[in-house]
Amino acid sequence: MNKAYSKKERIIISLGGSLLVPEGIDAEFIGNFKKFVVSHIKKGYRFILVTGGGRIARQYIDVAGQITKITDEDRDWLGIHATRMNAHLVRTVFREYAHPRINTNPHDLEDFYAAPEAILVAAGWRPGFSTDFDAVVMGKYLDVNRIINLSNIERVYNKDPRAHADAVPFDRMTWREFHKIVGKKWNPGMNVPFDPIASEMAEKEGMEVAVMNGGDMKNVANYIAGKKFIGTLIRG
Repeated sequence: MNKAYSKKERIIISLGGSLLVPEGIDAEFIGNFKKFVVSHIKKGYRFILVTGGGRIARQYIDVAGQITKITDEDRDWLGIHATRMNAHLVRTVFREYAHPRINTNPHDLEDFYAAPEAILVAAGWRPGFSTDFDAVVMGKYLDVNRIINLSNIERVYNKDPRAHADAVPFDRMTWREFHKIVGKKWNPGMNVPFDPIASEMAEKEGMEVAVMNGGDMKNVANYIAGKKFIGTLIRG
């Protein structure tokens, strides 16, 4: 059985842009997500929500690339600003519970980590690093060794299940097994369950990451409570 979160323990959620803006902005998902988070705040939990860019980031990158030649740095900055727009949306939705400043540098320790609010919202930092990496850095500074990674996929597979009918899902896997699937190089706009650079740091820091579909918040609640859940637990 999975270990339950302590009600004094912060919960870091790397919130995929694919959930916030799958095509257009998904108001139904955001509303359900708010109810879920608020219900857990009332039980004593605190959250750090790190927003990804998702499809909207890739759309900006694709359009810019169609019109002119762009660099990897250009791609990264477009993605970073997409994550920041998504973060502003999330912070606004959680206005009554969230710290007013959105973190855009996980190494900024001045006041963000000591903020008294129940929710801290963070977004992209700088080229070469994803919001998954930001979530891991925050976990390191706050001594949080578990991260929930929510996206539109249910588990980690050995290959893309949308392109391969014989793709095999994992319920549990080691970081070494995960590295074999995603590699160790970050590319702007890449679509993987958890980014390679963040994965290496998570392994080094002894963290575990639970990969789950954000469309089923009851399933996420099961993980938090230490109950059986549908997803992939990466650790060790």
